[in-house]
Amino acid sequence: MKRLSKLPETLYHYLKSSYRIWRVKRVKEDDLVYTTKANVQIGVYPGRKPESPYDFIVKFKEPDKRERTPAHVHLIVEMYVKHAYNPSLTLKMKDHILVMLSHIKPINSFPPTFQFFKPEHIEPFRDLDKVGEFTTEFLLVVTELMAIQEKTNYPEGSLTESLYKDFGVKDRFSVIQKAVLKRLR
Repeated sequence: MKRLSKLPETLYHYLKSSYRIWRVKRVKEDDLVYTTKANVQIGVYPGRKPESPYDFIVKFKEPDKRERTPAHVHLIVEMYVKHAYNPSLTLKMKDHILVMLSHIKPINSFPPTFQFFKPEHIEPFRDLDKVGEFTTEFLLVVTELMAIQEKTNYPEGSLTESLYKDFGVKDRFSVIQKAVLKRLR
């Protein structure tokens, strides 16, 4: 009798996990949003936030590496690496990103499409590709997708914008700490 009473709960967890597996498997090639010149594939998967039906997760795959999920801290640390190499150009890229962030609106479809990014935006910042792990192309694309995700899930949210506003103004520790703490919540 005791085992029988656990059946509904077991069934519920089985169906829930089966549904999650189905959602991941139904992701198609079309959910590849962008491929960089360095052949880094940037894609999106449906998210899991019940309060946000258009939630999505950004992932990227470099050639011959496993797929990874970028975090705010990765982007901000990369900006500091580029800033150490060329402070004035990095601050110009920061300003470009802030302009881009002011144009981002929540979405009501999947997969998301770019609202601001254009390939010609990369060229002025190309010199920053000499340092760091990520290209400026990658940073501009992923930052926009993460901003769209944030605006879709939290229309009043401003973590991404706040991090870029603080970059180059506040001390590195507090900016990186803010990016890390977001991830721990």
